[in-house]
Amino acid sequence: MHWVEPYIAAYGSIALFIIIYFESFGAPVPGETLLIAASLLAQQGELSLPVMLLAVFLGAILGDSTGYLIGHFGGRKILIRFGPYIKLTPERLEQFEKLFEKYGSGIVITARFFAILRQLNGIMAGALKMHWLKFVSANIIGAALWTLVWGAGPYFFSALFKKLL
Repeated sequence: MHWVEPYIAAYGSIALFIIIYFESFGAPVPGETLLIAASLLAQQGELSLPVMLLAVFLGAILGDSTGYLIGHFGGRKILIRFGPYIKLTPERLEQFEKLFEKYGSGIVITARFFAILRQLNGIMAGALKMHWLKFVSANIIGAALWTLVWGAGPYFFSALFKKLL
């Protein structure tokens, strides 16, 4: 984690916003790692914790929303065209749609905490026709929880971990 700290210290919360934004709609970047490093830098006084948390929260919401729009306007066509290559038949796609219809909010909230799912979350919700308002509310809740766990958690609990080591 030491390799990322100089970049975060140099570019601050705007860099975190951009990285989390791109990670949230599919780019394979180490957002969670950067968030933990930023939290520890905030504890050392090199970043403002409230500004950093706000930047990460907004980046997560806007990134997932961009992914939703990509999925909504183009993802379904891609799933239908290339789905058979990964054994995603029209029947399975229909099953996933029903799953998102029934459990979509929970899926969106919890997917934020798992790599790869975090990156595909918005795109899949859009492609599987999850209602926009349902998605936005779940996205806000998931982004808030994720930001607090990985952004504020290390800030407040790192002293406890130091004592244990």
